[in-house]
Amino acid sequence: MTNTTSPSSQSDTLLTDQALMAGLQSAIADKLQPHTTAIDREGMYPENFLRYIGRLGAYAQAVAPQWGGTGRGILGALRSIEMVAQECGSTGFMTWCHNACAWYLHNSDNLFLHREILPKVARGEYLAGTGLSNPMKHFAGIEKINLIAQPCAGGYVLNGMLPWVSNIGEGHYFAIAARIADTDDYLMAIVRGGQQGVILRRDAHFIALEGTNTFKCIFRNAFVSHDWILAVPCRNYVEYIKPGFILTQVGIGLGITASCIELIERENRRKAHVNCYLQDQAEDLKQELEALRLKSYQLAETIGCGRQLFDQAVLRGVIECRIKASELALRSAQSAMLHAGAIAYLVNSPHQRKLREAYFVAIVTPALKHLRKLLADMNRKMPT
Repeated sequence: MTNTTSPSSQSDTLLTDQALMAGLQSAIADKLQPHTTAIDREGMYPENFLRYIGRLGAYAQAVAPQWGGTGRGILGALRSIEMVAQECGSTGFMTWCHNACAWYLHNSDNLFLHREILPKVARGEYLAGTGLSNPMKHFAGIEKINLIAQPCAGGYVLNGMLPWVSNIGEGHYFAIAARIADTDDYLMAIVRGGQQGVILRRDAHFIALEGTNTFKCIFRNAFVSHDWILAVPCRNYVEYIKPGFILTQVGIGLGITASCIELIERENRRKAHVNCYLQDQAEDLKQELEALRLKSYQLAETIGCGRQLFDQAVLRGVIECRIKASELALRSAQSAMLHAGAIAYLVNSPHQRKLREAYFVAIVTPALKHLRKLLADMNRKMPT
């Protein structure tokens, strides 16, 4: 692969924090908002928007400047995800998926991936997703690993199946984890949709997130060379990436909650005299949102660009924020429905879309039950 522009010169063109947020706001209004209903109802995949915000720097914040990023840390990624999710939860989720893959690449020690793949992922030239739902649940003791890697000359051969991987397609990159055959070790690697032995199938339809390019991924003797390995063995590497992986998802919940509060305030212009009897009023939700936003932003500043192990207090704070993001999104979406009443049942109403998106925040890996298990496991391991 050749790079016509060096990573360092690419990073020189990225926007400042303030300019990035202004650029995102403009892009969301002009290039996303007109298509939000089509994304939700028709399964439209907003590829042009996703590539455009990559050129703005939405995926480059936690990537080192020498690999095409800004080196500012995951706070900018979290804020970008939050802004996009406030308009469209599906696209906010895809913004997270792409940032997650950039995070994996950045935290790897693989110089080939740093030179050849990461700069183009950071800029949105290569679109990318994350296939780590199954391994994250496996490492938490929830389910078995789905992929097996057989060592061979020059790399590994992968076999197995991942039921749903989002923000992928032919030519898109995504991460996988697999158990190495006949061992207790695991590897993580980058694969490409459509490469030989990697079969993408769309055989399910969803009540939400239909426009996220979510596929079943079947691996039939798919070869992955050593050049494409993120880490082997990968247990320590998983601990490197886990805090950023989980915390940036909070941005989805923050954005959905903020938009639900806006809907509640809009309904109260006409119905405040009766809506005042409902629980979860806008002002109460706002206070909780601001507290969650402050805590998650502080943790993001602590994590920065990663590439290190963080103490358990940081991981605990991240998990607590992620739990709160799920719970707050659910409560605010339900409140938006109740404040609106019958009009929320219209097929194109934003209220019912936000409710469906909020459930996803609580279900996507790590799901609310997964997060609570992680906290319980941490509590059991604490010295008495």
